[in-house]
Amino acid sequence: MNNPRMCWKLFSPMRSVTHPLALGLALLAALWTSAALAHHGWSWAQDQQMELTGEILELQIAPPHPWLEVQTDEGTWRVELGNPRNTERSGFNQDSASVGDSVTAIGNRSKDQSELRMKAVQIKVNDKTYDIYPERIQ
Repeated sequence: MNNPRMCWKLFSPMRSVTHPLALGLALLAALWTSAALAHHGWSWAQDQQMELTGEILELQIAPPHPWLEVQTDEGTWRVELGNPRNTERSGFNQDSASVGDSVTAIGNRSKDQSELRMKAVQIKVNDKTYDIYPERIQ
C-alpha cells in the first residue's frame, strides 16, 4: 500500500460504495444510528404522565443517562433521568440522593407494560424538586 494511486483506487468514493466492507459498515452505522435515536427519544414512552413513589435502591449519575432503581409496591422500577446536561441543569447530581432515600418521580411510563420503566420529567428527593425536563411537565 505504499503506492498512493493504489490507495486512491481502494478508497475512492465510487469504489467505497460498491466495496462489500464499506457497504457493510455503512449499513451497520445506519442501524446503530436509528437504534440510538429510538433510545434517546420519547417514542418508547406513553404520552400521559404518572407519579411513582418509592425507595432508591441504586443510582447512577454517569453518562450516557443518569438513572435510579426505585423499589415500589409494584416492584423495582428503572427511572431514567435526562441526559447528563439536563440532569445537571436541574440541580440534581451525585450528592442529591442516596440509596435508601424516598423519591417521587413524575414522568412517562414505557409503552411496554411488562417493563417497569419510566422517563422522569421531574423528581423530588429530600424535600427538593428537580425539573429534569421542565417543558414536558404536565
